[in-house]
Amino acid sequence: MDFYTLLAPATGGTSTAGKNPTSMILLMAGMFAVMYFVMIRPQKKKQKEEQTMRENLQVGDEITTIGGIMGRVVTIKEDSLIIETGADRNKLKITRWAISTNNTNAEKAEAERAAAKEAQEAERLARMKESQENSKSRRKKSKKNKDETDE
Repeated sequence: MDFYTLLAPATGGTSTAGKNPTSMILLMAGMFAVMYFVMIRPQKKKQKEEQTMRENLQVGDEITTIGGIMGRVVTIKEDSLIIETGADRNKLKITRWAISTNNTNAEKAEAERAAAKEAQEAERLARMKESQENSKSRRKKSKKNKDETDE
């Protein structure tokens, strides 16, 4: 008697490994779908954003390279660009894929966020002031109506 014959009565005589291959296929497909939405899709989205940032560079933009070199764009060509770095204005030729961030766009975006936040705050304060004025006028009207009813 071998091990599997002894084990068969304990498990009810059924083996799930060979009987239902569709469940295994569905499990693998589900794992792939989760992996796609958690890992692959966000990475592709980030790559697309980086590519559009590199394509939208303009002369005068402040950039940072992957190596940490910061400079201002002087000349733009197809696959490369020339930047000025430092106070002595050294010029470096780098490839587009070596650009990590566009600091000018980041500063513009930060300024836009700050302006939007200030506008929201001003709108909130205006609403609060308006509601306080409305409540004061309601109190005056109710007091006036109460005085008239008392007479």
